[in-house]
Amino acid sequence: MSQTPDTIVHLMRHGEVHNPDGVLYGRRDGFHLSELGKQMAEKVADAVKDRDIVHLRVSPLERAQETAAPLALVRGLDITTDERIIESTNVFEGKRFGQGDGTLKKPKNWKYLYNPWKPSWGEPYADIVARMMAAVHDARIAATGHEAVLVSHQLPIWTARLHVEKRSFLHDPRKRQCTLTSLTSFHFVGERLTQVSYSEPAGDLIPTGDKKAPFSAGGAPEEKRP
Repeated sequence: MSQTPDTIVHLMRHGEVHNPDGVLYGRRDGFHLSELGKQMAEKVADAVKDRDIVHLRVSPLERAQETAAPLALVRGLDITTDERIIESTNVFEGKRFGQGDGTLKKPKNWKYLYNPWKPSWGEPYADIVARMMAAVHDARIAATGHEAVLVSHQLPIWTARLHVEKRSFLHDPRKRQCTLTSLTSFHFVGERLTQVSYSEPAGDLIPTGDKKAPFSAGGAPEEKRP
């Protein structure tokens, strides 16, 4: 007989970012939500405003803070900024992948691509899991008996999900189930994780291109063709 979860921790990805140059922005400052991204954040806040959300923990990056703001307002919550749920590091940060500039075809970059299991181009998956799950459990404790939301980024959220589902970290970034403003929800009975669910409260606003995930701000590098 299954047990009803007493605490739910939702991992929410930020909304669409204004990034006309197709830069792999990673942890860089100055990347804010687009107008569509703001609409997404408002829609999700409206969709979950009646849920029993009592704790809000957010990445320090602007796009995450701006995504969390409408939810903080409708639920009357303070934002707890948490460095542990920030975007992952990536050696290709600042490079343009949206203009077909052949970044990955340059021999000087090949040295970063030798080990997709670690991965060799960025923060190790094991390190991402450690920091994300520490934040998840802190949020679970803070919201015991209720619900919490962590506003983070695609790769950290997806890596945490792969970990709890005991799946390989080696994956195709185009197949991540973690689109803009989606909720990846961890359901707990006490300290035990019993279920993972996924939803897209702003799904009708998500651009088709993002659903296909041609590349991620912190994930595996991949050329996007014009």
